[in-house]
Amino acid sequence: MVDGRWGRTRFISDARKWLLFLGRLQSSTAFVPYAHLINDFCDHLVRDRGLSQSTVRLHRWHIAQFLERFWDQERSFDKICIRDIDAAIARKGEQDSYSRVSIAHYVGVLRVFFRYAEQRGWCSQGLAAAIMCPRVFADEGLPKGPSWEDVRRLLAIAEGDNPKSIRDRAIIMLFAVYGLRVGDVRALRLEDFDWERELICIRRPKSRSRQLYPLSRSVGNAILRYLKEVRPRTRCRELFLTLRAPIGPIGAGALYDLISDRLVALGIPLKHHGPHALRHACAPRLLAEGLSMKEIGDHLGHRKLDTTRIYAKVDLASLRLVADFDLGGVL
Repeated sequence: MVDGRWGRTRFISDARKWLLFLGRLQSSTAFVPYAHLINDFCDHLVRDRGLSQSTVRLHRWHIAQFLERFWDQERSFDKICIRDIDAAIARKGEQDSYSRVSIAHYVGVLRVFFRYAEQRGWCSQGLAAAIMCPRVFADEGLPKGPSWEDVRRLLAIAEGDNPKSIRDRAIIMLFAVYGLRVGDVRALRLEDFDWERELICIRRPKSRSRQLYPLSRSVGNAILRYLKEVRPRTRCRELFLTLRAPIGPIGAGALYDLISDRLVALGIPLKHHGPHALRHACAPRLLAEGLSMKEIGDHLGHRKLDTTRIYAKVDLASLRLVADFDLGGVL
C-alpha cells in the first residue's frame, strides 16, 4: 500500500518508467505554455550569466509554474501586470505554504525573469523593479541538521547484507562525511576514484568545478563492497545505479527518499529530512573538530564564507555534544 501524496507520486513515477521500458507506454511531450520564452530565458542564464544546470533547472521550474497559472487566464503575456505577479507571490504563502525565505528566493527568480523579459520587449517596463519581496530577518531560515549521534543511528539502521542496504550505506556515508549535495553524488563516476593514492574527485555541478579529497578508509570500503557485490554490470559509468530494471543512474528523488525515509523512521524532529540535512550535520561536526571557517567552506565546496557561516552556526552546547562523540567507532 502506498501512503501519502509523495508515496503516490513515487509509485506513478516507477510504474511509468517500467511501462516505458517494456514498450507498453508511449513517451509524449507535454504542452508547456510560453515554452519559447522559457527556453530563451534559460539559454540567457547559461550563456550570459554562467549559471549551473542545476540552478537553471530550478529557475525553469519556478517560471514554468508561474506562466502555467497565467496561461489559464487566457491572456497574452504582454498584458501581464504587477497585480498578476503579486497574486502569484501571495499564493506561495497562502496555498503552497512557502516560508518567507522560500518566497524571497521565488521573488528573486521572478525579478531575474522579468528583467530579461523587459530587455526583450516581452512585457511592460518597470515590472521587475515593482516586485516586492517579503522581509527576511537574519538567520530566519537557519537550517537545522541532525546531531552526529543521529547520524550514527542512521548509519546503524543502514547496515545489512541485502543489495539496497549495501548501496545505501555507501551513499549515506558520502553525504555525512563529505557533506555532499545530491548533484555531487549523482555526478560521481567510476573514474573519479584513485584507489592507489586513496583520493576521490568530486564534480560540483553547481559551481562546475572539481575538487580532490582524501578518501576515507571506511567510506572507501563501503564503496568497494557496493562495487564488488551489488553494482550491476553495465556500460554506465555513473557510480550509483538503480537496482531494478531499467538499470540506469540513480535519480535525485531516489536519493532523497533513501535518506528521508530512514530519518523519518528514526523519529528525528527535522523540518526537512532529505540529504541536505546531512550536509547541515557535517558542518557543525567539522567546526567541533577545530577546523576553521575557511577549511569548512573548502570541504563543503562553498565559494562564499557567508554561506559557510549559515551551515556552521550552532549553539555551543550542541558543539560540545558533537565533540564528545567517538568518530572512530562509526567511520
